[in-house]
Amino acid sequence: MNLHINCGSYPLNLALKTHLMGILNVTPDSFYDGGKYYSHTSAVRRAEEIAEEGADILDVGGASTRPGSYPPSIEEEIERVIPVIKKIVKNIDIPISIDTYHSEVARRALDIGVHMVNDVTALRGDEKMAEVVAEYNVPVILMHMKGTPLTMQQNPQYEDLMDEIIQFLKDRIDSAISAGIKEENLLIDPGIGFGKRVEDNLTIIRELKKLHILGKPLVLGPSRKSFIGKILNLPPEERLCGTAASVTVAIVNGAHILRVHDVREMRQVMKVTDAIMQVGTK
Repeated sequence: MNLHINCGSYPLNLALKTHLMGILNVTPDSFYDGGKYYSHTSAVRRAEEIAEEGADILDVGGASTRPGSYPPSIEEEIERVIPVIKKIVKNIDIPISIDTYHSEVARRALDIGVHMVNDVTALRGDEKMAEVVAEYNVPVILMHMKGTPLTMQQNPQYEDLMDEIIQFLKDRIDSAISAGIKEENLLIDPGIGFGKRVEDNLTIIRELKKLHILGKPLVLGPSRKSFIGKILNLPPEERLCGTAASVTVAIVNGAHILRVHDVREMRQVMKVTDAIMQVGTK
């Protein structure tokens, strides 16, 4: 498995340690921090905090993908994220990812210095996205989602959860390569909370190592998700400890990048878990 990811001038060696991707939602309606960083000023400030808190990657998104959400127009998504990226791209010293499934949003972001694309539709949401990723020669995260954000939690069902996710991601990897995207630029994400029941999310985290058969770096986003809330009967703002437990098990079971809201706290969790997993192995 190639664990060396080239994000422009920021090479990432995922074999050395687990990496943290800090979430910046420039949206009014994200499930946890919707509206908190909606103004450009607050978004820029939070981006700088994420870098200071020790994130390895900053993931900027302008469209909520919470269950039942309607997407903004492409123009609105651009207006939300591009002014923020313009202000932060020269001020923070970590690679920046654009969380979008619209090729025009990705192109605008890549034009001004973004280093990676995070596409929750795995290049299915916009037929031109693969072309843009190939043209700019950047890493792209391909995520599994059953349905769309509007429909994905309407009674999702699986006959064999892990097999279906693996087959889906294999097909998307093959499609990306056929479109001209370099194999070393592909990362995969099983899509915690995207068309999954509570037991599905738990199974994914427990059986993450099965995804290693695809030979691609593994990204996971369990941060403050509803499966944690349903187990603990707690709202998003009280799911920090549940997130820490999920992150710990994900690292033990082979995740390479964790997408999180709480960078400072999860960095501590990551460092201790990495130390436990690595002791005596070198």
